[in-house]
Amino acid sequence: MTSILNTVSSILTSRVSSVDRVGALSLRNQDSVEFTRRRSHSSTSIFDSPGRRFVVRAAETDTDKVKSGAPDKAPAGGSSINQLLGIKGASQETNKWKIRLQLTKPVTWPPLVWGVVCGAAASGNFHWTPEDVAKSILCMMMSGPCLTGYTQTINDWYDRDIDAINEPYRPIPSGAISEQEVITQVWVLLLGGLGIAGILDLWAGHTTPTVFYLAVGGSLLSYIYSAPPLKLKQNGWIGNFALGASYISLPWWAGQALFGTLTPDVVVLTLLYSIAGLGIAIVNDFKSVEGDRALGLQSLPVAFGTETAKWICVGAIDITQLSVAGYLLASGKPYYALALLALIIPQIVFQFKYFLKDPVKYDVKYQASAQPFLVLGIFVTALASQH
Repeated sequence: MTSILNTVSSILTSRVSSVDRVGALSLRNQDSVEFTRRRSHSSTSIFDSPGRRFVVRAAETDTDKVKSGAPDKAPAGGSSINQLLGIKGASQETNKWKIRLQLTKPVTWPPLVWGVVCGAAASGNFHWTPEDVAKSILCMMMSGPCLTGYTQTINDWYDRDIDAINEPYRPIPSGAISEQEVITQVWVLLLGGLGIAGILDLWAGHTTPTVFYLAVGGSLLSYIYSAPPLKLKQNGWIGNFALGASYISLPWWAGQALFGTLTPDVVVLTLLYSIAGLGIAIVNDFKSVEGDRALGLQSLPVAFGTETAKWICVGAIDITQLSVAGYLLASGKPYYALALLALIIPQIVFQFKYFLKDPVKYDVKYQASAQPFLVLGIFVTALASQH
């Protein structure tokens, strides 16, 4: 564990020099940070922010021509609610605590919180007593604000060169928050999440610290997803499945381990559901196509094109759920299978209404309308596994 933390610290605090990517980033000790992007016949672009100055320079290359259409400032009329939730369309903010909250992307917490609920329900041992409720809330805090916040912050840190192309007004590339402040936030959230995991194991009387091991494993997975040299997100299939497993399987396992025992069939079932999580993860790749392509990241929209990738996305979600419904039916649980099918239908409707029309323009509307049915379907599966 010590070696892992030391590795995270040394890499976070180092200056990064990338020579094998289409986009090269050099961080210097002065007050300016220079992003150099090799682009064919494009001009130099400079944008300033308090305390930092970012320069995007051009250079000759034989790679694909990529031009950033991102403005230097956040779009006019940005929403303060979007800023607090950490989603696009956010207003620019100078309050450091609001910026810190934005980096944790609270909009991504609910699936993790819900995963804990599903795990607790699947255990069959959760009771509506003050003690069990308190345990579950603490587990939700570990999974959501702490470890998901850590994941999102570290992802934004390692995506700062991509964001300098796609969204230069985001907190880190714009200089609204300093390097040291970001590093401090990463450590506070990581250690806070691991500390809560240890407390939960003691509270549950575990002889083996199962929840702590899950928290360590999830944190390590989050790190190698975003950080070089592995940077799993560079590979669309592996990276998105890892992200799906983090959002569905890990919180479920934590909730079930807290109140009961993990069983092999539940592990298999949740990993299967992680394929649906792969589809959810692809949704977030469409808005970063330009920067991913410029920096050589093989997200699925880059590798297959947006038209093919959007069908892969909805296919992964729908086929997974239909397979789970078939599994429940074959297991002698027809009512749960029918309930799951009833929740799949509105998801498909919203896929055609929003996502398949324009996955970039309607991504927020699609996620807000369709994903509640997905998480309810996961809960139905959890209840079925309990019985």
